[in-house]
Amino acid sequence: MSNPSTIILERNSARLATITFSNPPANVTVGETVARLAGILGEFEKDSDLQVVVFKSAVPDFFLNHFDLAAVGDLPVPEEGALPIWTDLVVRLTKAPFISIASIRGRTRGAGNELALACDLRYASLEKAMFGQPEVGAGLLPGGGGTERLPRTIGRDRALEAILSSSDYDAALAERWGWVTRALPDTELDGFVDAMAARLASFDKTSLATAKAMVNRATLPPEADLVAAFHDFAKSLTLPGFTARAAASKVMSAEEFVQFELNMGEYIGIANQKASS
Repeated sequence: MSNPSTIILERNSARLATITFSNPPANVTVGETVARLAGILGEFEKDSDLQVVVFKSAVPDFFLNHFDLAAVGDLPVPEEGALPIWTDLVVRLTKAPFISIASIRGRTRGAGNELALACDLRYASLEKAMFGQPEVGAGLLPGGGGTERLPRTIGRDRALEAILSSSDYDAALAERWGWVTRALPDTELDGFVDAMAARLASFDKTSLATAKAMVNRATLPPEADLVAAFHDFAKSLTLPGFTARAAASKVMSAEEFVQFELNMGEYIGIANQKASS
């Protein structure tokens, strides 16, 4: 029997689809997540009816988490001259002829944050959403657009703080910085996203897609920069700073793993300060 997919796809109507992340207990991103998303996106790009795609999570406390670094080798190898699959995915999502909405509850870190940044609109639970780029604290580098999109979204100095500190940021601060479109009380999030998705799905597709493309011209980072970032990330997987920390993480029990993922921003700082003292 094959393992269930980490992606649940629902076609709500001809104009609206929902993608739900489901990889308990911590919704880490694995090779199957990326391959399945890439396949779905390929179908969506050819769909003349689709206008809005909503991303959400089925896992409490996690929207979409960082890459499972033990499974990075499972990422499909691109064909000669093609973009790395994760870079290709986030680039195509941002340029897709439909509007993408991230409905965010829980931790949204690393690859998850990079996918959220690639979405057109980001709505977050005020009480339950958290954001971060934890790679530097783990001896790695962001590789999917965090270093390219976050400065354009929240400014250079704030992006440097977030990326260099590897801390977690709550939804209230994320909204104040412009990291998310808006943060709403958790009880209002679903209703607001549903209403926004329905509103946009009722509009003319050509007008929506063309307006998005016009804004993209003024705001998107060069694709070459995202490609360079992925290669820097891949190289960082071999560096001593990461391999030493990776070895320590392998001895965690399942319970310790979940607690670490829930509090990663805090734990990374504590572990590194202890190691350097």
